Amino acid sequence: MNNLVLRSITGFFFVAVVLGSILINEFTATVVFSIFFVLGLIEFFQLFKNHKILSIPLKSSLTFGILIFGILVAILFGQLHLFFLMFILPLVFTVALLELWRKKENPILNSAIVLFGIVYLVVPFYLIIHLTVMDYSINSSELFFPKVVGLFLLVWTNDTFAYLTGRLLGKTKLFERISPNKTWEGTIGGALFTLLVAFLIGYSTENMDTVFWLVSAIIIIPCAILGDLFESLLKRSLNIKDSGNILPGHGGILDRFDAVMFALPFFVFWVYFNMYLL
Repeated sequence: MNNLVLRSITGFFFVAVVLGSILINEFTATVVFSIFFVLGLIEFFQLFKNHKILSIPLKSSLTFGILIFGILVAILFGQLHLFFLMFILPLVFTVALLELWRKKENPILNSAIVLFGIVYLVVPFYLIIHLTVMDYSINSSELFFPKVVGLFLLVWTNDTFAYLTGRLLGKTKLFERISPNKTWEGTIGGALFTLLVAFLIGYSTENMDTVFWLVSAIIIIPCAILGDLFESLLKRSLNIKDSGNILPGHGGILDRFDAVMFALPFFVFWVYFNMYLL
């Protein structure tokens, strides 16, 4: 019961910070999600801190990750010319070249983990800010519904009701090797409630675009599940329970954003497809 209360309190404040930052304005969202990005990047590289084979250079990896993220955000807000986008490619290759001077074992694996970690965190957190800025730039109404808010609501609905349905009805394991507690019954229950929430979002928003949000749910549901399973695979391979402890009762930043991070690229593709090709 104490853990449930702790999870509920942490969850309430986490939801308030995430949704509140987006609904206030794009600048607040940028600050908040930039902080989440940095914390998540630190968390990811710290996962390998005591690894027997890998040796990850934490400070240089963070520096390159933050620099790449900063360039993208600065370009988005018009603080840097689009030309600076070309700096990212040399930076990516420089990350790999660091192993020439470190003289560590398994340099290829070390470089691969660093590069993957940067891409894994930079892409989704940049896309959150990108979508938020785009929404505020094309919507002048005070009643508009930011698409990123809908994304978070659908992911959280899927996660919450998959858990609740699984606890009540779950019998058939979904992917026992990776996540023993997930069941097909929970997955189906989470999907049905997510579709319901998608319909309600579409029906109640300014444009009443129910088709857009129902298709969004169909895209988000499998992506969220796979994102969660991937992070479970990562943690299981490293023999850890949570990616961190910054969110009491919930674990770390990666634990809370894993499904959203995986769903975002697919959701953004659908947003632009819907805007320009439909």
